[in-house]
Amino acid sequence: MKPVDKIIEVVSDLSAAVEPLSFGAPVTNVYNPLAYAWSLHEAYLRIQGAAPGRALLLGMNPGPWGMGQTGVPFGEVGHVRDWMGLQGEVKRPDQEHPKRPVHGLDCSRSEVSGRRLWGWAKRRYNTPEVFFERFAVWNHCPLAFLEETGRNRTPDKLPVREREPLMRHCDAALKNLVQIMEPSMVVGVGVWAESCAKRVVGDLVPVGRVLHPSPASPAANRGWEEAAERQLAALGLLD
Repeated sequence: MKPVDKIIEVVSDLSAAVEPLSFGAPVTNVYNPLAYAWSLHEAYLRIQGAAPGRALLLGMNPGPWGMGQTGVPFGEVGHVRDWMGLQGEVKRPDQEHPKRPVHGLDCSRSEVSGRRLWGWAKRRYNTPEVFFERFAVWNHCPLAFLEETGRNRTPDKLPVREREPLMRHCDAALKNLVQIMEPSMVVGVGVWAESCAKRVVGDLVPVGRVLHPSPASPAANRGWEEAAERQLAALGLLD
């Protein structure tokens, strides 16, 4: 089996493993884009490839207007559709939140975090092919958690009894992916992702961190791209 097919198998198994997990209030809706946007996600995995020696940028979990729409980590619609050139069917979640509808590549909303991350990739490397020679991008947790108001609830805010079973599956998938991809480093996008990487694969590969591009971060709003460039350069990951 080719390495990329091994990756696809790991991700498919992860999707199946987290699907039956249950989560209580204040979470009202759980989205699994690995299931309803599998066509796009598999296309993404194939263009990203499985070349060893790259840095793996590790995010936390899907946002409702990014990966929640496209199945691509930090998957801002415009960059997934127009820069990566990906196409694929996006179905609807089993229980769709009325304030967070899924329209796939037709979604008119733009996720700020994804626009910043993939916008930087486009400006610095011009094409997806050149970017993916140097980096891969993955989210540690594949599920998005929505509260009744539509607010996104991140995995670190889940009760321990809900978070621990989820993390066991996510951790196992990350370890398998690192063993297949053999990255030069895993770079947590944000503190939570860095802590997950250290816990799971810190004995296998060096771990670093860059600032998360979330609009909720004052530091990111002051200039995420410049901050990320400085941090990546300090890690020895920029030419």
